[in-house]
Amino acid sequence: MTKKRAEKKEGSRKDAITHLGELIRGIQVAMMTTVEADGSLRSRPMWTHDRDFDGELWFFTREHSAKVGELEHDQRVNLSYAEPSKDRFVSVSGRCRLVVDKEKTRKLWQPTLKAWFPKGVDDPELALLCVKVEKAEYWDTPSSRMVQLVGLVKAALTGETYAPGENEKVSVGTEEGLTLH
Repeated sequence: MTKKRAEKKEGSRKDAITHLGELIRGIQVAMMTTVEADGSLRSRPMWTHDRDFDGELWFFTREHSAKVGELEHDQRVNLSYAEPSKDRFVSVSGRCRLVVDKEKTRKLWQPTLKAWFPKGVDDPELALLCVKVEKAEYWDTPSSRMVQLVGLVKAALTGETYAPGENEKVSVGTEEGLTLH
């Protein structure tokens, strides 16, 4: 691969990461799905740490929680973000790992987390989950509700398929770089 092509791929990857970060910014709760030992899926709400997205997402957890046990069996996770009032939906998949690092915990700590961790950063069970994002898909409809309604009615009257906004699949954390599907 030429240097110019490699730079273009890296630029596209950075653009995808930036755009994905913009889409999930402000959506505080994600549904995290893990795989149980018997192969069944389990989802639970997780508070997303609000920081600039760089390809990794961070969550606070208890070191000996059920989800940590599930991650020991299978590191694959899916995170679903939804902002229905803005017609914005994002599905993110990747590999999750447990991180027990007091320095990183202190760096990411926010006072609102005391609701779940009353002992604060000194809680001996306090740990982090780091999701390295590999792929994402998003649906984003920036138009107003009226514009969407007009588009829906037009599609119904003309027999055309309604296309309310942007839908894109993005490979974020792959070694091959960015691919759009």
